[in-house]
Amino acid sequence: GVLFTDESRSSLYRADGRQRVWRCVGERFADVNVVDRGYGMGRHMPIVVPFIHDHHLMLQHDNARPHVARICTQLMEAENIPVLAWPAYSPDMSPIEHVWDALDQHIRQRVPVPANIQQLRTAIEEEWTNSPQATINNLINS
Repeated sequence: GVLFTDESRSSLYRADGRQRVWRCVGERFADVNVVDRGYGMGRHMPIVVPFIHDHHLMLQHDNARPHVARICTQLMEAENIPVLAWPAYSPDMSPIEHVWDALDQHIRQRVPVPANIQQLRTAIEEEWTNSPQATINNLINS
């Protein structure tokens, strides 16, 4: 079995507040383009580690920089978490992306559309709970 992981951003409005940046070849890691962020992998791993061990799973992540940071890699090694080999820089191949997209579509089709953060949270939890496993499996296999 494999535990697919990924970040997903849900927002009340279509504009997600992200800033898109286009750079020339070779400028990707130029100091002026890099913003240090404190990623919270450690906050989530205490929940995931027992689940992985209890169900004898491998972890799949998309090789995003926060996932392959030294601190995360060391934690996974220390906790004996097997990691599924995954091509570098290939987040678009992650099967969970299809699930997130479907979940987002269901939330945006709700009437009324969530109007505040609590309603959004409730809608996400309801749509996730109401998603048939067969549908999720089909999205993953697609």
